Amino acid sequence: MIKKIDIESQEYQVELELTKQFTDKVVERFDFRYNPNDEVNESIQMGLTRNKMIYGKRYCPCFMVIGETKEEQKAANNRLCPCKPALEEEIPSKGNCHCGIFCTPEFAQEAAKQEELHDAIATHSRGLTKEECEKLLEKQEVNAVELESLLEARELGFVKFNLIDTREWMEWVSQRIKGTDYLVPTTAFYQALEQVDDQKDTPVIVYCLSGSRSAYCQRIMLDLGFKSVANLDYGISTYQGACLSGEEE
Repeated sequence: MIKKIDIESQEYQVELELTKQFTDKVVERFDFRYNPNDEVNESIQMGLTRNKMIYGKRYCPCFMVIGETKEEQKAANNRLCPCKPALEEEIPSKGNCHCGIFCTPEFAQEAAKQEELHDAIATHSRGLTKEECEKLLEKQEVNAVELESLLEARELGFVKFNLIDTREWMEWVSQRIKGTDYLVPTTAFYQALEQVDDQKDTPVIVYCLSGSRSAYCQRIMLDLGFKSVANLDYGISTYQGACLSGEEE
């Protein structure tokens, strides 16, 4: 079940501010830097807030929370922010945590340069052929321009695929790519995935804000037998095409 939280409520706004103070302290304590993409940071802070309100703990929003009771959740060793794998493995080796919010100074500096490049992505100049569409859907990753072209091709009937948003409900309501077929939040992944359990032969493209959560979900879907799953590289943060907001499409 996808749990909905009113992001306009006072309760949520207070908890969100406390979460921001929490992540500020993490950055200061470990001499980290925030991701230069503010949308990444805001998304993770929103996910941490959601988990705190639902589970009572700031579980990492990039992973589903295992266990129905607090005892089961503790036994499942769910990731608590800042999680041990991020502090001991991910940040020292890659420069940032799995979620992307916490970075080394060097990684943040280089990421800022990459942000400038992504902002300069040119829009596509022509439509895709049926063959080009099929080849793109065989890739492990597609970029924002390719996805926009694939969505246009799907409208013309050249290709069939499902576009799945793996972010949280409140992020989906705020903004989503026009043409998104399903919301399958990472934190309620297995339950929400039942919506497409009978469509494993249909190609899938998954996305989140930055490409991190969706890459995680991509691996799980392939392990579960989905024939073709591509990840939107860098997520919705680089998408230049039409987007929607609100609960209804």
